[in-house]
Amino acid sequence: MMKLYITPGSPYARMARIMVLEKGLEHRVGIELAQTRSTDSPYYRINPSGRVPWLVRDDGPGLEESAVICRYLDHLDGTPDFDLPAGDEAWEALRLGALASSLMDGVAVWGRETRRPQNEQSPTIIRHERDRAARMIDRWETEIDHPAMQGRFNLVQVALVCALELETQYPDFQWREGHEKLSKWLTCVSARPSVRKTALPASR
Repeated sequence: MMKLYITPGSPYARMARIMVLEKGLEHRVGIELAQTRSTDSPYYRINPSGRVPWLVRDDGPGLEESAVICRYLDHLDGTPDFDLPAGDEAWEALRLGALASSLMDGVAVWGRETRRPQNEQSPTIIRHERDRAARMIDRWETEIDHPAMQGRFNLVQVALVCALELETQYPDFQWREGHEKLSKWLTCVSARPSVRKTALPASR
């Protein structure tokens, strides 16, 4: 059985967890908790970067990066459901995917910074990422009308739902007010079984 190393609060690992469920791979992929950001963690002997997700395959080297792992899992049965569309639509999917990743990356940096001891936090980083997130949310309020976001479930949608639901992890990430279309979209997509079953734990 393959092993997918995750941490419960990681939106990046959540993308891979969603793919496992979407493709019905629970019998082929076991979920393992990784100890990260800890000196001399045993996990570093498995994945030297210490990042999640990390997929230990049945054969061949391990895989890192959410998008890479998701595409690998999607192709395991020979009938991929999440491949890029053809032609110019592929560029649109890549463009939107980059926007979703940018939002996720920025909010993750912002959240991690606020969890550092008060005397180690950087107000400049916090302000920069907070402002970036606000701009990105404004953009997504418009982009959410794009056909790629309203049609069949795809990797862009997976990335965006994982980014937006970081609101449960970081209380300062309050984006819903004034973004009714985006909030309505998330409410709809969040009802999907794979999304519900991988919900991030609430911040303590």
